[in-house]
Amino acid sequence: MTPRLEYGEMVISTAEKDYLFRPSLDAMTRIGAPKEIVSAFARLNGAEVQQIIASAVDAYGAVPEWLITLLNKPVYGRSILSTAMDVMQACCDDDCSEVIGELRPGKSGMVYRQGAMHYRDIILLARELMTHGIIGKAKVRKLQRNEGKDEYSDEFHAVDYISAARVHFNITRSEAEQLTMTEFVMMLKAKYPDEKGFTADEYEAITKADDARNDDLIKGKRRLVSRKKI
Repeated sequence: MTPRLEYGEMVISTAEKDYLFRPSLDAMTRIGAPKEIVSAFARLNGAEVQQIIASAVDAYGAVPEWLITLLNKPVYGRSILSTAMDVMQACCDDDCSEVIGELRPGKSGMVYRQGAMHYRDIILLARELMTHGIIGKAKVRKLQRNEGKDEYSDEFHAVDYISAARVHFNITRSEAEQLTMTEFVMMLKAKYPDEKGFTADEYEAITKADDARNDDLIKGKRRLVSRKKI
């Protein structure tokens, strides 16, 4: 089993089986509703903890010791781990509890039974899968005139991208559902090549080179027309 890493696929092998994880658009819908998908991504990236810390700094001017102690308690880590496990299972067609472990009810609440992977790796891989699934990691030139047009959304509507893929690439619904966002963006880039124009970095490099040329002209280090002997 060979995963297409550039599209976000991963394979994790145990002694018994190979598990393929593919962060397809369809897999993203298994995580939850459009708002739940974005919330899961934010949780994996520590957004909730960051908000708590920011509120504490606003209120106290620093992070109190009692809050640090509270944040180090398993309850906060368990929420992130549970989300990561849900994401990895959503991206795998097989039951992957052998790999990610499972949460079981215990005397004092839910107890985590570890699988083949360490919980830190589960969180890291889940974060990577969701990045390929809802944002994409394809390199695309962004023209200067489009800079600043990014808009944050608290919802991810996978169905919209599935429908768009069917129209743009003339593929079936099942084929569109299996695309990752990285693959979707790469296909768009191939069908609709980069527009003419400069990115912000390209424009800045050109203006710096032009400024340097003008400085040389002013200082006499360069001539507008070179003198050649005939």
